[in-house]
Amino acid sequence: MADLFIGTSGWSYPTWRPDFYPAGTRPEDFLRYYAEHFPTVELNTTGYRLPREELFERWAEQTPPGFRFAPKMNAYRNLNVATFEERVRLLGERLGPIRVVVTWARDEGLLELALGSFDPAIRLAFDFRHESWDGIESQLPANAVRVGSLEGSAPFRYVRLREPPYEDAELVRWAGRLRPLLEEGKDVYCYLRHEDEPTATGYATRLIELVR
Repeated sequence: MADLFIGTSGWSYPTWRPDFYPAGTRPEDFLRYYAEHFPTVELNTTGYRLPREELFERWAEQTPPGFRFAPKMNAYRNLNVATFEERVRLLGERLGPIRVVVTWARDEGLLELALGSFDPAIRLAFDFRHESWDGIESQLPANAVRVGSLEGSAPFRYVRLREPPYEDAELVRWAGRLRPLLEEGKDVYCYLRHEDEPTATGYATRLIELVR
């Protein structure tokens, strides 16, 4: 089977103590603890402001081999791809797909610009927020997918589950959708939405059990 990466959207939440992070866990130790339980996390802060270089290096040092970060890039804020790519590459082998948020209506010229600005070896997950992009999946290159779509030629898929709460039966249904992708050789990245209570970690743990 291909690789399964299930985690949450972020990790730095003090309200997750003591139900997920043990009581007394320091915020600077959250990521290390989180990475002992999950193989991936969405890195949302990069969508608003690029952290300094040493922070990316520290995050990489705090996570084990095989862990993957999925950085967010807001295309409407920043098409300076070179700077963004240079910074997130400091994660090294822990760099997973970059989630590129696109809020504008369909413009294939700008899409081509975005695609052509990244190293084609980098996996891109386009988070299209305008309905005019419907059906674009078949036109994306082999290193790119549309967030939430299970179709396409790329060797991976990127799913975000954003509507909690999730009953167990619904997680069972999602497991039934993800498992065939793995059997086909598609890596799967799946992220549960952060809430003040650590329900996302519970859903992610359960979904991993169901898929495996």
